[in-house]
Amino acid sequence: MKNTIEERKATVASLLKVYPEKTAKKRARHIIVKETPSCESGDEACKSSCPIKSNVKSIPGVMTARGCAYAGSKGVVWGPVRDCVHLSHGPVGCGYYSWSTRRNLAQGKPGVDNFVPFQFTSDFQERDIVYGGAQKLEQIGREIRQLFPEAKGITIQSECPIGLIGDDIEASARTMTEELKVPVIPVRCEGFRGVSQSLGHHIANDTVRDYVLGKGELAESTPYDVAVIGDYNIGGDAWASVKILEEMGLRVIALWSGDGEIETMKVTHKSKLNLIHCYRSMNYIARHMEEAYGIPWMEYNFFGPTKIEASIRAIAARFDDSIRKKGEAVIEKYRASMDSVIEKYRPRLEGKKVMLYVGGLRPRHIIGAYEDLGMEVIGTGYEFGHADDYQRTMNHVKDGTVIYDDVTQYEMDELVKYLKPDLVGSGIKEKYVFQKMGIPFRQMHSWDYSGPYHGYDGFPIFARDMDMAVNSPTWKLVKAPWEKA
Repeated sequence: MKNTIEERKATVASLLKVYPEKTAKKRARHIIVKETPSCESGDEACKSSCPIKSNVKSIPGVMTARGCAYAGSKGVVWGPVRDCVHLSHGPVGCGYYSWSTRRNLAQGKPGVDNFVPFQFTSDFQERDIVYGGAQKLEQIGREIRQLFPEAKGITIQSECPIGLIGDDIEASARTMTEELKVPVIPVRCEGFRGVSQSLGHHIANDTVRDYVLGKGELAESTPYDVAVIGDYNIGGDAWASVKILEEMGLRVIALWSGDGEIETMKVTHKSKLNLIHCYRSMNYIARHMEEAYGIPWMEYNFFGPTKIEASIRAIAARFDDSIRKKGEAVIEKYRASMDSVIEKYRPRLEGKKVMLYVGGLRPRHIIGAYEDLGMEVIGTGYEFGHADDYQRTMNHVKDGTVIYDDVTQYEMDELVKYLKPDLVGSGIKEKYVFQKMGIPFRQMHSWDYSGPYHGYDGFPIFARDMDMAVNSPTWKLVKAPWEKA
């Protein structure tokens, strides 16, 4: 390791000195360096080795990359459901900003049975703030029903002013549901709620539970019915996952929520196993289905051949011998092609260092894919992770890895300058900062307009994109301002 654990600890302490004493003390709890003993599930020693503080409010005046509760509901959980109209209820800005930012691919004809590419807003004005928006909301519902008769439902994604003025969107939703004969679902996801977008996930999960789940019936059930939970089909990820599961002999009866449909979400309570891709955003509904319907759930990871093989075997172990045999056949079918990808790209990427700062599942799930290419993750962290996210992450990183929660732009800049990664994977807010520093970068929220990265279809694309980023000759032509000086 280039730097010792103690040296990295000293670096963390040094970068915090710029803050006032009280702020520095708070932020120190959000940046740690991984040390042994390594975390083992259920081991008490594990808890003491995962001391990072998370899921608390960002410090005012200290830059954060987080989003809000509205972003968690509209942008993550509900927005990718393709056969519903998702109305951003409030001023135009929030809806416009959250429009088509995550590349949630969906089937269907836009405007007929696919509304993901559209942006619907109630366009709140000053008059609405004063007099309330109930009448306007109900009129919009009528317009939606008239213009888009094939829409299977409407969700009301409430923005900050709605909660501040106390609009009764639940009453409006009941009126609209009765009049329009389609489910109209009120989502109290005003941006000011909670610590980050994480609460928006939870709120959205609760509305699915209350208004959607269990409202439909499957025409027929099989012992191999599964649901994919928490895959938002970024660049086609969900399709790559479904392909593997179907080749194993399983039947995917619902996708939550990339390329999802409200009609299939209604029958998810008939699933025999819920497979969770993004634990952070969907563990709530999975736990509810386990308690209410007795449906077991498990995390899976289809990033990189090592994790794909492990996940296929873990999933197959929940079923009978026929599924286990088919699972092994799928692994064998793709092994040669995966080996050829590694043979091509590993010599070009071996030993390269990576720093990650993303949301959801990526700070830990994609580590294995980098390792398959011979790369090493030396720093990782979540924008809105909880304690259980970091607990899980500790099992995937090596000693000396710097772990950071809700890291500020200043902190990230300083860590990058010290650790000197060969590649940074983060979000759009960070992309151009690091590229101007002459550091290769991949936008790991939406795969930088590429993808899929998931499954056997995605790994060759992932490997190619990482190689293009790290080994592009353009970086020899780019120098940070301080290097020019």
